[in-house]
Amino acid sequence: MSCRVILIAPAITPSLRRARFDDGDSIEQPEAVALDLPVAGRAVVSPSVRCRETAAALGLDVSTELALSGLDAGRWRGRTLEEVGAAEPEALVQWLSDPGAAPHGGESVREFRARVIEWLDLTGRTTGRTVAVVEPEVVRAVVLHALGAPEAAFWRVDVPPLAATEITGGSGRWNLRLGQVGG
Repeated sequence: MSCRVILIAPAITPSLRRARFDDGDSIEQPEAVALDLPVAGRAVVSPSVRCRETAAALGLDVSTELALSGLDAGRWRGRTLEEVGAAEPEALVQWLSDPGAAPHGGESVREFRARVIEWLDLTGRTTGRTVAVVEPEVVRAVVLHALGAPEAAFWRVDVPPLAATEITGGSGRWNLRLGQVGG
């Protein structure tokens, strides 16, 4: 039996709606959050408010996984992309084009991706199904890793709220499964 990991992006929040670097706000309409998820042997969650609330709305009994924390945006946290672009246009361009850059004083995409892949590699040594409610950037990092895509493609993967992404396989070899989750 192989390892299956189902990644669920959090429900919509005011921050996501305004393209604001996460500022710890709550999800909108938790009663409307519904996905038909298969039974999983393990359920984990990013530590953010929006991921924990999404997991609760889905009825998941989860443990918090610090390795799945969102990308640390440093001093940009709580600011919108538009605000950062107006105040620090060169820094924003550098961050969006150079995976090794962290002009905000937080974490680079490269550092972030390495952290997420380390978690994925450990998870890949297990069998069974894991459901993980995670930040959209965690999904991006996992998708790029599964496809062997370059880290420069990180910002080219759009992850809408409540998107479910499944990968199967194990450490060293992952397959991306599109369409219906579970099965």
